[in-house]
Amino acid sequence: MKRLSIIGIGAGDPDQLTFQAARAIAAADAFLLVDKGEAKHDLAGLRRALIAEHGRAPYRIVEARDPERDRTAAAYTAAVEDWRSRRARIYESFVDGELADGETGALLVWGDPGVYDSTLAALEEVGAEFEYEVVPGISSVSALTARHRVGLTRVGRPVHITTGRRLAAEGATADDVVVMLDAHCSFAEAAPGFHIYWGAYLGTPDEILIEGPVAEVADEIRAVRAEARARKGWIMDTYLLRRVGDDAG
Repeated sequence: MKRLSIIGIGAGDPDQLTFQAARAIAAADAFLLVDKGEAKHDLAGLRRALIAEHGRAPYRIVEARDPERDRTAAAYTAAVEDWRSRRARIYESFVDGELADGETGALLVWGDPGVYDSTLAALEEVGAEFEYEVVPGISSVSALTARHRVGLTRVGRPVHITTGRRLAAEGATADDVVVMLDAHCSFAEAAPGFHIYWGAYLGTPDEILIEGPVAEVADEIRAVRAEARARKGWIMDTYLLRRVGDDAG
């Protein structure tokens, strides 16, 4: 039987790679690198560096171009599902065409494969026969709270993990809200009474951290985020919103 290892590699710092992940990289016969384009070449570079350091020759690296996704579509869920299905065809081609019986292929996934990542859902659409394991990684959520030296949870209170799109539509639905995939800095309007712990390019040399009351730092985050995205061509950021004051809890 062909096998796949879905390996969480952390938020960007090579030192975040777990021993389990390093062993999984060493056991792989082939790696699939899905390229997101020239703007994100440094992401592919980190994957290659991890393979070079922990892989055991002879191994093969197979490259594929990430399908384009319509980010302006009104039917957001349908657009994501279409993109995910096209990703699934790439995985299927890798399993069918690049792996021999008994071989193990590997996909290196940013952060943790179980936290706002489409890899596992796309694998469910693959028609080829294979077995797979999931190796957890340090997510951007863990990296964010560690870098800001703040706990994710507070006693007796829930944490809500959501997207910028949902935050804009629903507002903050808990005293502690983790927001990912927010291209429009929705926190400024949705959570004026909150404290924000914001981070971009976590775990990389370009890491940026800003924290403070939303009302005081919202403009700074917007400006810093826009400048960084223009300079690098892409940005990945995450933040924690925490309600403060007598109405918290």
